[in-house]
Amino acid sequence: MRIFSIFVLILLCLVVVYLGVYLVVVRIFLKKALGRKNTAKRINENSSLIDIYQIDICWWNKVKLEDLTLISHDGLKLKGHFCDNKSDRLAIIVHGYGSDYREMGSYAKLFANMGYNILALENRAHGKSEGKLIGMGWIDRLDILDWINLMVEKNPKSKILLFGLSMGGSAVCMTLGEVLPKNVVCAISDSAFSNVYDQINFVFNPKNIKIKTIFMNMFNNYMCRAYMFDFKKADAKQALKKSSLPVMLIHGNDDKYVPVDNIYSLSESISDFRKDIYVVSEADHAMCYAVSPRKYENKIREFLKKYNM
Repeated sequence: MRIFSIFVLILLCLVVVYLGVYLVVVRIFLKKALGRKNTAKRINENSSLIDIYQIDICWWNKVKLEDLTLISHDGLKLKGHFCDNKSDRLAIIVHGYGSDYREMGSYAKLFANMGYNILALENRAHGKSEGKLIGMGWIDRLDILDWINLMVEKNPKSKILLFGLSMGGSAVCMTLGEVLPKNVVCAISDSAFSNVYDQINFVFNPKNIKIKTIFMNMFNNYMCRAYMFDFKKADAKQALKKSSLPVMLIHGNDDKYVPVDNIYSLSESISDFRKDIYVVSEADHAMCYAVSPRKYENKIREFLKKYNM
């Protein structure tokens, strides 16, 4: 009887230790991967980033911006920045992981020069928007839907283009799986990943595949239980299958962060007559515009012209 009691005690201790290690490791990874990022520090202290990506952050100082606030479905204050060009055409611009609206200056300038009003979003847990958990595009899709509805309320005549870069590109694709107002005409997604689980799995790259698989499943199970966020279901491919809107997909052929295979995976979910694919040679992640600016602009103009945008 005493031996049995000792055995049970040892077993309980092992369970407690396992759970403790599990929670510590998962929470550390959660904070590192999905915790709020200091985007001000990223821009102010990393000027090389601005040069490499040819980011025109000064453009925002040359235009009049109206700061907008949206209360999300889960009670967060989200920020957007509106530039009024007195147009019925609106480009909603969605930035990437660890970024904020300022890094989208070059893209905002491109669409503003084409006569669009601009709404540059700051995703949850980025910039001045509230939130502790990065949405990886999946949670953000509901925020984007709310922004769309808000802008339609402001101008029911709006013809809306959705544009997103990197995680923002995935968010745009995921948004297309929702029921959207007819005001949304088309979308452009640059350097997007097709599935959240696959993307995190790719970035988290230990040499031991078994450890990698076990940890990823542990992490995903934790997110499902703690936040009702299933990475495997956060899938842009499935969302695109629900949409009938035209989509332009852009990707760099030398993308080392989000492999170029993602563009082909996403394109399979879009019927041929409503998709445009543009792969930029020698472009790393989110570098397509910087590598080939003139052709990039021409491709976008051609795509929008087809849909009277």
